[in-house]
This record gives sequence, C-alpha cells and structure tokens, in this order.
Amino acid sequence: MKAFAINSYGAPLAAVDVDEPTVREDEVLVQVRAAGLNQLDEKIRIGEFKQILPYEFPVVLGHDLAGVVMAVGSAVRNFTPGDEVYGRPRKDSIGTLAELVSVPAADLALKPASVNFDEAGSLPLVALTAWQALVERGDVRPGQRVLIHAGAGGVGSVAIQLAKHLGAIVTTTASAANEDFVRELGADEVIDYRTQDFENAEARYDLVLESLGGENLVKSLRVLKPGGVVVGISGPPDPAFAREAGLNPVMRLAIAGMSASVRRQAKKLGVRYEFLFMHASGEQLGHIATLVDQGSLQPVVGHVYPFAESVRALEHLAKGGGRGKIVVSLP
Repeated sequence: MKAFAINSYGAPLAAVDVDEPTVREDEVLVQVRAAGLNQLDEKIRIGEFKQILPYEFPVVLGHDLAGVVMAVGSAVRNFTPGDEVYGRPRKDSIGTLAELVSVPAADLALKPASVNFDEAGSLPLVALTAWQALVERGDVRPGQRVLIHAGAGGVGSVAIQLAKHLGAIVTTTASAANEDFVRELGADEVIDYRTQDFENAEARYDLVLESLGGENLVKSLRVLKPGGVVVGISGPPDPAFAREAGLNPVMRLAIAGMSASVRRQAKKLGVRYEFLFMHASGEQLGHIATLVDQGSLQPVVGHVYPFAESVRALEHLAKGGGRGKIVVSLP
C-alpha cells in the first residue's frame, strides 16, 4: 500500500510502498479518509524527540485519522466494519499518512456525525490536547480566567471553544489579522502579540495554555494568580512526564534538569508548571464528538491537500501552517 515515511531523522518525507498492516486482537483496521498534520510530525521528522520517542525506520508519519473500519480484531466489541471513526493512535501505532492503519480500539471513537472526514481528521490530537489541558489537568470552572497562546493555531482554536464551553473567561494571543476569527471562536479578550506584551495586561489567570516555550513560558508563570498553573505543550518536559513515559533513570535525570529552572521559578511565584504530552483516549474523543454534534465545538481546517501531495503539506506545516489545521485527504 502507499504511505509517506522518513528513512532517517532529518530526511525529507517521501512516498513509499509498505505492507498492509496486520490486525491484532485488540485492534481495528481503518481505511484512512483524512489525516490531520501536527507540529509533532515535523518534530519527529527532524529528530527533536528522538531521545524520548525512538522509532525504527522507515517511520510512517501521521498522528490523526478519520476513516472507515475495514476489519476488527477478535477481542473488539465496540466497532464493526463500515463504522466511521476518528482517532489519535498511541505512540507505537502512529502512521496515519497511509491508505490503511491498524489502531488499538481504545484509541478510537465514532466520528462526529455532523462533520465530514476532513473536518473529523483535523480534530483528534488538538482536541485531546485541549481537553487534557483544560479538563484533565486544569479542571477549569465557570468564571475562571484562562489565557490561551496562539489562539488561531490548531490547538488554540479548539482550546478557545472548549474553555468557553466550560464557562471560562478566555483571553488569547493572536495577530491583529486573526482578531475577528478568534473572537468568533469565543475569545473574550485578544492580545496582539506583535504590538502588545501580554505580561503588561492587568488580568491574572487561573490557567495558561502555553505552546511556545522559552521566554514566553517564563512570562506566562508571572501572569498567573497564586495557585494557578501553566500547562506547557512545547516543553520543557518535567519529571512527571519522564515517569509516565517509563524512561530510564539517566533520561529521567536529564529531563528533570531540563525543567528545573522553570519549576524553581514557578515554586517561587506560588504557581505550578506542568508539561503535557497528550495521550490517546477514545473515551475522551467520544465526549468531544458529542460536543461537536451539539455545536459547542467546530473543527477549524485551514488547508486540505490530496494524499499525493503529503510532502508539500508537511512543508507547509513546517513553515508555520497558518490558521487552523492542515489536513491530508484520501479518496
């Protein structure tokens, strides 16, 4: 079958022929109809995560999918051939830039009925990231103040909608050109990151969803209320992540060192820093599908490329990607 893979870290994405996947007893074989692209795909390609996400080559990229069930393993009871599903496969089952993919059933949910495959394929990773940051980690409540960086991007555009659904007062950073767009998504306040410094705003926040890292992360700690939390999705990783990932003691020590400075600053300010590396969850995707079908969440698709142009799609992503998600569509 056709797929798009890399043969080494730093190598360009290329079309390849690979064997059709086998289906284990707890897995579902899905004919991919759409695959959303994420910054994680580019970071894996360039080797940024090779210490914590080691892969054997060739590596078929792709972390999002929407498609049709073709077959199910002997232990699968909740899906049948013909079902329309969407999901984000766990780290050892990635590879959605392919005609077929075998995915653990626990990582899938029925596709939202109100959207098409391209829209559904744009959602899993970013929607799960937003859910796990705001619901699982942040326990966001009505009336709390939330700051979401890069609100026009893939994660930000979904996080704004989810935070608003949870009853939060939502501030986001975006360019002036995207102000109307993020306000339509639900943002109450928009800070133009090109002309304004969000640290100078009077508001203080219960939670900041931080996706940029570096100095932006340090400043985000300083705009929290006492007891508030920055949930970072760009890093640096923290010791809790290293434990959950089952990394060896040497890597755990190294990761602890990477985040030591920011954790010290957080403690001094009376706030918290938590690194979030999104985990697969079909159960959470089921909740998200309900919100989509209720009209509380809408997918934000910026560009759709045909499967044959997957290389160009990833190159577009690497240059910034623009508003919303980039999706590869399969006939």
